[in-house]
Amino acid sequence: MTSVYCLVVCSCPDEETADVLAEGLVEGRLVACVNVVSGVRSVYRWRGALEKSAECLLLAKTLSSRLPELQAWLRARHPYELPEIIAIPIQSGLPEYLEWVGTCVTPP
Repeated sequence: MTSVYCLVVCSCPDEETADVLAEGLVEGRLVACVNVVSGVRSVYRWRGALEKSAECLLLAKTLSSRLPELQAWLRARHPYELPEIIAIPIQSGLPEYLEWVGTCVTPP
């Protein structure tokens, strides 16, 4: 990943799980901020069957350098067998906001 900052997307089975994971990521200084988006409906194929689920989505802002630790942290605590953890490079943004992200996240 060539960008200094990234947005990490992670789906969760419910609001309680999403809140616990979001708070842990922020408290651990792995991310600066997590938006918890409720009311997400997911349609996907799992083990050969079409599945439909109500989920919450985490949108976490962090430093790209923290991504390996963030993935390991989420993987260890997430209830899904195979959690969705996708990082999207942030190519541009309000400079002051991105600076704030950098000050909130502890470097590796």
